[in-house]
Amino acid sequence: MGERVRGSSSDGAPEPELGLNLSVVGAYSVISVSGEIDMYTAPKLREAVRQLTAEGRMHVAIDLTPTEFCDSTGLGVLIGARRRLTDAGGDLVVVCTNPRISKLLDLTGLDKVLDVREAVPDE
Repeated sequence: MGERVRGSSSDGAPEPELGLNLSVVGAYSVISVSGEIDMYTAPKLREAVRQLTAEGRMHVAIDLTPTEFCDSTGLGVLIGARRRLTDAGGDLVVVCTNPRISKLLDLTGLDKVLDVREAVPDE
């Protein structure tokens, strides 16, 4: 991973970038997400989770701490990632210490649906 992706719009306007960096912490494959997760960039995060599960990595953490913005499409990717991993017998942890993103998860109720933590589990 370790890449920055610029989304593409149909009108040619510049779109926000999404940075994805992969690391491993204990049993978890960690995707650190920087930039903006929106309808243009969310498919790249979805594909990263799909690729990890295809490789048999069943413990995934998505670190939203460096994320600047997340819209409903991005939230949908988080829910889809949770479903994909739990259906396969794995788990998803969402790491978030960013107050803006934490507030978003709280307002949408996703903090009760997703396993949101301040750090990647060291199990």
